[in-house]
Amino acid sequence: MSDNPLCTTITEQLNTGVLILDLNYNIVEWNRFFAIHAHLNLQDMVGKNVFTAFPELPKRWFERKLSSVIQLKTQSFCSWEQRHHLFELSHSRPITTDSHFMAQNCTFFPIETNNEITHICILIEDVTDVCHYQTRLNKTLEELAKANRIDGLTQVFNRKHWEECLDKEFSRARRYDHGLALIMFDLDHFKLLNDTYGHQCGDQVLIKTAQKISSLLRLCDQFGRYGGEEFAAILPETDLAGAVDVAERICRSIEELVIEFQDKRIRISTSVGVATINPDDKRYEDLISNADIALYEAKETGRNKVCAAKEIELILED
Repeated sequence: MSDNPLCTTITEQLNTGVLILDLNYNIVEWNRFFAIHAHLNLQDMVGKNVFTAFPELPKRWFERKLSSVIQLKTQSFCSWEQRHHLFELSHSRPITTDSHFMAQNCTFFPIETNNEITHICILIEDVTDVCHYQTRLNKTLEELAKANRIDGLTQVFNRKHWEECLDKEFSRARRYDHGLALIMFDLDHFKLLNDTYGHQCGDQVLIKTAQKISSLLRLCDQFGRYGGEEFAAILPETDLAGAVDVAERICRSIEELVIEFQDKRIRISTSVGVATINPDDKRYEDLISNADIALYEAKETGRNKVCAAKEIELILED
């Protein structure tokens, strides 16, 4: 576009892609950076429609973007975070990324001649390094956030996060007068199992138990390791009968579960306590306490069974 050799020299030396289009989206000029990374000849592309030269462009989005630049007579911007890339240009960074194409920040601005817009200039900045390291940072932050929520052994919620979930569900149930059930599981004779087969066997039992219970719960249920060999599940919108049915199903499934460890076939069972929210519960800890009382009753009356808080109240009243 410029007849000034100094401007042309600077443009050709820029480590930024420069693409100039006319108002019909035909390529008028581009610089060496753009041609090298597009693996195309400079002169072969001049005069071609940009959508013919770069069929990967999102045509409707691109046309809307350029139209707004023309109508508003102002520049516009698109970052790699919005679209990883517009043009399929190779990057030359000495790093391994998930994409063969450079991550791009794109700036669009109008070129005026005699107060009339005649062309649009597009600047392409290679931000592959920024994209790569930001993605790695985000992944690390996600892993840290997950580590704060997940029990390292069983990969279910840890106690802290699980209690935070229960607090929220309890408040929601009280506010909207919805049902809420809590199931607590305690593996029977787990200390004896550890003493007999070792802690590695105990770990496998915890892992397999968590997987089995998780598979029997709904997506909306929230399951966590409460501590040691004890697990707990939050069941929103569930009454006592429904929660007991789920607990019975899980109790039977655990009893039928066979865990193989070093050529040994380990069988286990669990005692289960069930409670539902009631008008006397002021805090979520009250719900835990009621489920815990029911769990204690299950252990004291034979283990490998389900007891519900309401049933215990009836026994006490009698």
